[in-house]
Amino acid sequence: MLPRLTAIGFDADDTLWHNERFFAMTQAHFADLLSAHTDKDHLMDRLLVAERRNLPHYGFGIKGFTLSMIETAIEITDGKVPAKVIGEILDAGRDMLSHEIELLPHAKETLITLGADHKLILITKGDLLDQTRKLEQSGLRDYFSAVEIVSHKTPHEYRDIFSRHGQGPDTGLMVGNSMASDVVPMIESGGWGVFCPHGLTWAVEHAAPPETHPRFFEITDLSELPDLVAQIAA
Repeated sequence: MLPRLTAIGFDADDTLWHNERFFAMTQAHFADLLSAHTDKDHLMDRLLVAERRNLPHYGFGIKGFTLSMIETAIEITDGKVPAKVIGEILDAGRDMLSHEIELLPHAKETLITLGADHKLILITKGDLLDQTRKLEQSGLRDYFSAVEIVSHKTPHEYRDIFSRHGQGPDTGLMVGNSMASDVVPMIESGGWGVFCPHGLTWAVEHAAPPETHPRFFEITDLSELPDLVAQIAA
């Protein structure tokens, strides 16, 4: 009989370290740059539409976000956005690609505790270079047996990852701050999904929680994860 729980997957951005705060800061700057043309709420609505439209083309990450800001600026100004504003948007994108990594509370301690008895897998999506940079700067790389940087987090992806690095999704657990990417598709693959909310979450990552599913759990922060894992494994 297979062990009840063998491998644990962790999301990276806003699960192990801060990330969305830098998007929020850049959006505020973007709104200031375009304040003569529209109000912030309308601009953010148009930016979100552009981001959703561009995801199939640019994928997740800062580079796609920057291109969506430029596209939105062109649309809002009817093609009259000054070159200086485009340059400032590009500068803001480059700044985001070089921000320092700040771990979330209990991240390192939780990895140390759980890594003693379980295989740990980092499963993140976004730009390969940027995600690799953040992982190396975080100081957490050595706690993971495997690192998977994917374009999308789907049930198929989770089945493949937990089959290659574990004993299948039915003995795997995924924890993250995105209901849409970390929890729901993992549960649909046959595994456990643990929601660890973050104060800031991109609208695209919202989804209805599978509250009645026996493999769905929610924790306040990562300090609660080891006890939950012990409960599942009991």
